[in-house]
Amino acid sequence: MSITSQKWGFMPDGTPVELFTLVNGRGMEASIATYGGIITRLTAPDRAGIMADVVLGYDSLDEYLNDCCFFGCAVGRVANRISGARFTLNGVEHVLDRNHGKHQLHGGSEGFNTRVWQADGAETPDGPRLTLTYLSRDGEQGYPGNLDVTISYTLIDNGLRMDYRATTDMPTVVNMTNHSYFNLSGHPEKDCLDHVLTIPASRFMVTDEDQIPTGELADVAGGPLDFTGSPTIGSRIDAKCEPLVIGQGYDHYFVLDDDSESLRLAARAYELTTGRILEVHTTKPGVQFYSGNHMPASIFGKSGIVYGFRSGFCLETQAYTDAPNRQDFLSIVLQPDEKYNHTSVYYFLTK
Repeated sequence: MSITSQKWGFMPDGTPVELFTLVNGRGMEASIATYGGIITRLTAPDRAGIMADVVLGYDSLDEYLNDCCFFGCAVGRVANRISGARFTLNGVEHVLDRNHGKHQLHGGSEGFNTRVWQADGAETPDGPRLTLTYLSRDGEQGYPGNLDVTISYTLIDNGLRMDYRATTDMPTVVNMTNHSYFNLSGHPEKDCLDHVLTIPASRFMVTDEDQIPTGELADVAGGPLDFTGSPTIGSRIDAKCEPLVIGQGYDHYFVLDDDSESLRLAARAYELTTGRILEVHTTKPGVQFYSGNHMPASIFGKSGIVYGFRSGFCLETQAYTDAPNRQDFLSIVLQPDEKYNHTSVYYFLTK
């Protein structure tokens, strides 16, 4: 078990960026950058015990500075879409940075994924831990309040645990997540469509053509968005139904059937060739499943490998999309006397 760091490069303004590597007792490794809290590398064993990197990304900081896919990053203040890039809180309208047409996506063009975080590494009884901290100033990307944010990454015995914490000095909204792309085969030049996926959710969020929620939560039963029966990702991805046409594949928020706030299963992905299994557990009410539909036709990733269309999939644990604009959704408002707490874990198993 260990945690080490290396100088990884410099931001355009000269700010240094570090890359930390965590190694647990089983030989699993996680590399995390202070730029964007990006998980640049995460290894897991196959059924024969052979380790492979199972997340997409790049080799250098410069490549991440020009990334258009949100590879591996921490997302905030608010993940997913905010309609019209604005919301009203306590009678005051807050106009946000627009970076997705007339809407905001994943916190804006200079969200948490573009910031350099302060880092502190330590070895703990649970495993090596990297704690990143960042102060998001009042007005950043249009959000109110000074927000103190902490994300702790702990490489536990069989996976990576992420603990998100935040406090504010003014009422604000917060909904963070991680945006890692997975390909459990260890061959990211191939698509991810043969992965078997389970999502324990009987409802998904209906959206309009801009992928903004209409407010309706529709049943998945028997349709192409039903992952309760563990189909492969690709088995129905080209079905001619409106949600898949709008998303150009899967890019949908699923409401977990277990509505407790405990750490519970949000999704399970299984790659048959290697036997690798990823289980995502979370304290959030749902998960955004994204099948890499908007990845460019070819991206030069790690070691010169060319990533193609749908080379990886994302399982983004988060609160309801566009919650600040919908009083009928679970609130993501954070008050000054409250603490934001959210835990998600990537567990790796074999079969």
